[in-house]
Amino acid sequence: MTIPDGFARERLCVVPRPEVTQALARPVTRRLVVTDAGMFPEARGHGRTREHGAREAIVMVCARGAGWVEVAGRRYAVSTGDAVVLPPGRPHRYGASPSAPWTLWWCHLRGADVDELLEATGAGADRPVIGLNRPERVIGLLDEVVTALEGGATPAGLLTASGAAWRMLAQVAADRVTPGSGSPLERAIGHLEDNVARTVSVGEVAALVGVSPSHLGALFRGATGGGVLAYQSSLRMGRARGLLDGTEMSVGEIAAAVGYEDPLYFSRRFSRAHGLSPSAYRALGKG
Repeated sequence: MTIPDGFARERLCVVPRPEVTQALARPVTRRLVVTDAGMFPEARGHGRTREHGAREAIVMVCARGAGWVEVAGRRYAVSTGDAVVLPPGRPHRYGASPSAPWTLWWCHLRGADVDELLEATGAGADRPVIGLNRPERVIGLLDEVVTALEGGATPAGLLTASGAAWRMLAQVAADRVTPGSGSPLERAIGHLEDNVARTVSVGEVAALVGVSPSHLGALFRGATGGGVLAYQSSLRMGRARGLLDGTEMSVGEIAAAVGYEDPLYFSRRFSRAHGLSPSAYRALGKG
């Protein structure tokens, strides 16, 4: 027998449905409304079966312990640091591990932006479980959601919860492309950051982190939208902006400091990236 709720020290918020209806008709909250949210600590025996899915989208994050979720007849393991994303109307079952019951943060969501936000997370029928690189950030935002609703289902409380939920889903989506600690992508980025002032080949970086050049390029395109050399160029431009803003170094000195032997070539690259020359950028009023 599974238990849907009622755990010691649980936090459980259910927004009355008339308030949900009103929030869905108001500006801003009509885009995203948290209808239910909570936290179940060490939820032994926890489980739910929804043969027709839920009206709302469901997002759950396993903070400790383990469990499972079943979608379309396939069971997926859920471990500490994993998120579960279930769209509205998708039949599912889930439950806590008998030996190591999960501590679960969760929320239910409705609104005009839900479908796009769920799509951005990368979840799908064949991927309801997503490993998070920074689960503590997602959990912190879910805590904000629950805290806002614990203050009452007022328009201000629902608006605060909606903002935190939007940021929570954005963080889940960002985790798709954020390199995990010690991953080849993280080590490659660190190597490029440490060697801004010299030319680094794709082959050198790939060999350093133990992947092929083509695979490294795919990792960078997935995370940054561009290749290894494009990322190196963006690092150089960022460093150049910092030197232009924070030092009295000449353009030629800055060009050398960020890896360009020819100041004119550096100026052309900078102008192409920023729409104005290094000198014109330095002269801009900022802040």
